[in-house]
Parts: sequence; structure tokens; C-alpha cells
Amino acid sequence: MTTFTNLTGGAEIGANCYLIEDGSNSVVLDVGVHPKKVGNDAKPRLDLLEGKDPQTIIITHAHLDHIGALPVFQDKYPRAEVIMTRATAEVGRVMLHNSVNVMTAQRMFDGVVEYPFFSHGELDHAANHWVTRPYEEAFRVCRSGDMLATLYDAGHILGSCGVMLETRAGVHIFYTGDVQFEDQSLIPGASFPQEGVDVLIMECTHGAVERPIDYTRAREMNRFARTIRETLQGGGAVLIPVFALGKTQELLYELGRFRDGGRIPDVPIYSGGLGAKVTHVYDRLTYDTPRLNPGMILHESVETVPLPREMEGPMHVSPGSIYLVSSGMMSPHTLSNKLAAQVLPHEADAILFVGYSDPESPAARIKTASQGDLVRLGKDANAGQTYPVRCRIETFDFSGHAHRAALLDYARQLHPRQIVLVHGDVEAQRAMRDELERYMPEDVKITIPIPGKSCKLEG
Repeated sequence: MTTFTNLTGGAEIGANCYLIEDGSNSVVLDVGVHPKKVGNDAKPRLDLLEGKDPQTIIITHAHLDHIGALPVFQDKYPRAEVIMTRATAEVGRVMLHNSVNVMTAQRMFDGVVEYPFFSHGELDHAANHWVTRPYEEAFRVCRSGDMLATLYDAGHILGSCGVMLETRAGVHIFYTGDVQFEDQSLIPGASFPQEGVDVLIMECTHGAVERPIDYTRAREMNRFARTIRETLQGGGAVLIPVFALGKTQELLYELGRFRDGGRIPDVPIYSGGLGAKVTHVYDRLTYDTPRLNPGMILHESVETVPLPREMEGPMHVSPGSIYLVSSGMMSPHTLSNKLAAQVLPHEADAILFVGYSDPESPAARIKTASQGDLVRLGKDANAGQTYPVRCRIETFDFSGHAHRAALLDYARQLHPRQIVLVHGDVEAQRAMRDELERYMPEDVKITIPIPGKSCKLEG
């Protein structure tokens, strides 16, 4: 019997971690941390592995909600083989070293005694045991060697992959990880299996979102450029909160293209920190990973102004400038959060959102606010000072996640025997289940796995 156990700890996005067991074989898919939780609460439910023998772990990509607890897992299960793509390994080192710094600061300033989960030295030791694999080449996993795995380009960020597992009985289980089927600016859309999947484990981040029927990325990008131009010409500043990995690199490319083409004024673009370190990895692997424009070196093509270091004092927003800064959720203590406090009260300025925001994040509070509302930028809606919303606020759809229609199309094309829905809040998972039950044949089993519980995979 083959089973699936959701180790995330909740029906939500964060601390992604899943266990697949097939007889004596066991594979863990991802081992992340929760972006909203701190200390041990941020880890996946690794306690549910007690008494088990996880033999292989496969990491789909380097966002911390998928890789952030990997060194913790390796310390607990040193015999388990750890597999990912080369790009994920290189970006993952950068992301996890930065995570050590963040956790160390949270221990000092917020009193989170469990932090850091691991040191820089422990991370380097763990990373030395990572094994990298190319796309679309099958390899054996688990100590018995009688399970096969193949990685497929997921189109989400640099190095992201979906994972095909073939059991001893010939059952094909495919985990999408985070997927984007459409081309982005730098990263081409996913190259996934088109048939031969018995069990589909599918993300549903946007499962409850209905995209406008006339949407095109080109039209949305034109609106983005126009909004930036109007704000700058009106004497304002533009704040774009972004994730350091993925969205920073995509939008650096687009801002450079806008500026070179005369679509926006030639003004300072402030960017740096972790995003700059990740961009160097994108540049270093420009010929070695799937790209829409191989050979593009972002640091040479797009001139940016470095962000000041923390010890150099607070940063002040200057009119006529663009700030492409993390974090995308505007979490407390991040630069985007600090700059938002300066931008929100000014009518000439603008905050432009370009990706997913957790419903309880400061970014989501700003997105849903109306002109004149007071918003708080603390860890919850009741924490922190209030700021009046007077600036322009716009949201753009440049998501690195596939939308509901694309996910439904892929599921219909595969026609698996079972679909397991993960990586979505309760509303998204239920909406996807309802749509799948409406459009899929009755013999397809739709499963929303209960966190902490095992379910049978119907291969």
C-alpha cells in the first residue's frame, strides 16, 4: 500500500512537507518553514516521522516555505539522501544563510530562544551532502533502489521542479510543487508530463481566484509600466514590495526594459540585499538553466542603486525613485514595511503589488484598504502604529503560480485516478475540489489531506 501524509501542520501555505511511503520505501517532498510563525511552530510536523525511516528527501525549489527546515531534517535524519536541481542548491545556500542571519536577529531582538535552528557552519556541512540532478533524467531513490524519480521544470522560479515517483508496482505519482505553466519574463513555463500519471499531488495557491477572461501578461505589463510612469511624472515615488527570489529578478529585467525603451523615465532604481545575492546566482547560471533570454546578465543590463546597510541609518524615500525591495509580504522589520510607513500618507506616491500576499500579512491589509483608511504594519491587524492610506495602491498579476483554470486544464489532460490538493488555504482547496468534481469523471478521487493524517494513494 502507498500512503501520503501531510506534515505541514495546517491547511495553509507554509512549512510545506509531505511524506510518501510505499512498503519499506519512504520519500519526503520538501521541508519548509512557515513564513508567519516563529520558533518551533514554524517547522513542519517532523515529530510525525518518529519511528519512521525517511530515506530520500527531494526539494522542489529554494523558497523558504519549501527548503527552510532542510538542515533541521538532515540533522535528525543524517542517512537520508537529499536531492534537488543544481540551481536550487546554489540559490538554496544563499537563502538559508540569510535565514540564519534573520533567525539570529529574531533571537536577539524578539527573544525567540529556539533560533537559530542551525548555524552557518552547520548549514555548510548539510549542503555538502546535497545531490543535484538534471531535469527529465530518471534516477533511483531509497536504499532499495526500487523506486524511480524524475524531476521536471516547474516554471515557478530558477531551478524549481515537479517530481515524478514510480513505485515498485509501477504506480506513477506526480507532485507539481509550485508551478507556473505560462512564460514569465526570464523563466519559461513548466515542462511537465502530459500523460502517464496515476496520482497527481497538485498545488492550489490560486484555487479560489477567478482570473479575468481577457487577461494577458503583456496587457498587465503595459498597465504596470503606465502606472510607474504616471507616478514618477507626478513627482511621486514607487514602492514595489517583492520576494527576493524570483520576483526581484523578473521585475529588474522588466524595469530595465521599460527604461531602455523610454516607457518610464530614467530614474534611480533602488534594489539590493538578499535580492542582489540571488540575482548573482541567476546571472552565474544564465547559460545553464532554462531561460527565455539565455545570456542575459541582469547586473550588467540593469543599473541599480544599492540599498544602505542597516548600520548606515534609516532609508528615506526620495520623490522620483523606484524601490524594488523585500519582503513581498511587507513583514515587520523588512525594508518594504519600513518604506511603506513613509509612502502610505503621500498622495503622489504609489505602492504596486505584484504577487501573492498572505491574507493576514501587512501587504494584504494595504491591498484591501480604501483611501483614507488607517492601516497597521505590525505582525497582525492590532499591532503597530496606524498610517493613513493616501497613496495610490495597485495590484498586478505577475504570479509565479498557475491560476485555477490552468491547473484544471492540466488535471483534465492527465486524467489521473486520484488528485491530492496541497499548498492552498482552506478556501482555495475547497474551491479546487468543487471545480474538479464538476469537470473530472466520477471515477477520479479528489482528496484534501488532513494535516497530520495519512491517506491511501489510489494508484
